[in-house]
Amino acid sequence: MENFTDFLGNVPWWLWIVTFILLIAIRDVFLQRSHTINHNFPVVGHLRYWLESIGPEMRQYFVANNREELPFNRIERGWIYASAKKENNYEGFGTDRDIYAHQHIFVKNAMIGYQVSEGHPNFEDPYFLACAKVIGAYNKRKKPFRPASVINVSAMSFGSLSAAAVEAMNKGVAKAGAYHNTGEGGLSPYHKKGGDVVFHFGTGYFGVRSKDGNFSIEKMKILVDENPCIKAIEIKLSQGAKPGKGGVLPGSKISREIAEIRGVEIGKDVLSPATHKAFDSIPELLQLIERIANETGLPVGIKAAIGKLDQWDELTDLMKKTGKGPDFITIDGGEGGTGAAPPSFADHVSLPWVYGFATIYKLFQDKGLCGRVVFIGSGKLGFPAKAAMAFAMGVDCINVAREAMMSIGCIQAQVCHTNRCPAGVATQSKWLQAGIDVSLKSNRLAQYFKTFQKEFLEVTHAAGYQHPCQFTMNDIQVNVDDDYLSSDLKTVYGYEKTPVAFESMKELHDCIYLGGKPN
Repeated sequence: MENFTDFLGNVPWWLWIVTFILLIAIRDVFLQRSHTINHNFPVVGHLRYWLESIGPEMRQYFVANNREELPFNRIERGWIYASAKKENNYEGFGTDRDIYAHQHIFVKNAMIGYQVSEGHPNFEDPYFLACAKVIGAYNKRKKPFRPASVINVSAMSFGSLSAAAVEAMNKGVAKAGAYHNTGEGGLSPYHKKGGDVVFHFGTGYFGVRSKDGNFSIEKMKILVDENPCIKAIEIKLSQGAKPGKGGVLPGSKISREIAEIRGVEIGKDVLSPATHKAFDSIPELLQLIERIANETGLPVGIKAAIGKLDQWDELTDLMKKTGKGPDFITIDGGEGGTGAAPPSFADHVSLPWVYGFATIYKLFQDKGLCGRVVFIGSGKLGFPAKAAMAFAMGVDCINVAREAMMSIGCIQAQVCHTNRCPAGVATQSKWLQAGIDVSLKSNRLAQYFKTFQKEFLEVTHAAGYQHPCQFTMNDIQVNVDDDYLSSDLKTVYGYEKTPVAFESMKELHDCIYLGGKPN
């Protein structure tokens, strides 16, 4: 035995390496049949798979230029990172964007812009930018809600996002005066860190789910009564990532904590159907909205990606006939979002945000319903120029998801669905999410929101207005195509936005802060 040990100790290091390579070659050629490349090119074939695995990172950091990446290019990500850190987010020597490209946005500035003088709310607070409308005012809900911020966190569930990420976002919106949409994973302890909350549920009814998997109004009433942070309720009809497709939450991912929050069994697969059990027609949807609003006193809205219009037409007819309906409508873009989806859905099902929103807004306007509803846009709108376009088209608030993720450290690795998010944002790995400093990241989300609002106000003032709700379709111009190279939104989409009742920022400020406290 000692002789054998001595023999091993005297073997040159290079011989160990050669032996290891030889063993891999034998395995590649004789013991595996699943990878043709490895069989035909033993050992070196592994290099191909390794290079493919790091391809996205190589392109992101070394190959792609500043403007060509999707979903968010380097300039967009850099603006969010710098804004969140309160660093210099300017660019020098002129834009490197092709301003003649299709869909490029131009905000028309006034000859003499709006001037903020002493006594104006934005003179003291350059970040103050509340919603000009009150959610639930028309339907006289018991607890109407006016968002104190026009930019808010969109629906992202605990379970999809890590506990640390959700907590950082909730603490961040509390500092920025915004609200935090729970996503359909239920209300977790991490959503209850001081921020206003919009409770969102889908076909799985997580958090308000009966034992047989149906919606429970009793659980909804208890949830609202026990959590005054909930300011509104949103019913998800569909989302931009995968409209009309259900999902399965594997039992392996259901921890004790997730099971308690979602109201499901530990270790057992849970199906989220493609459609709701609580209603299967537009009249029944309207009945559910009114039932929830009456039982909880809260405003109730719906969220959807846009495709066919026949059921929307039926909804607007019923709203006009009955005087009832959703208090707010969140329009999601078919570009997809944080939810993972098959390419067939992410690439092709439902309309992009600008087309979907314009179609729905025009329908509501034709029926005289725009003044009754608060419209919320959700689809890569977390940049001042895009927000200006959205407000000119008729939105009253915008929700951001991926932009919020980037403000707390997301690097667009695009592995959200693998549980291996390197930034600890979209993972349940305790090790990976331990890298998130909740206090620091909450400050960064709040600062991104504040920087956004300040810059958005500056763009608004440049156009001659106090508040972005005053933007009209004629204030924004986009490049279209060779028939008419550039035109205003009114010409492109064929309608003019319904004016929003707005007196002044001072009147709005007084409504929000009565005696120094949020109203």
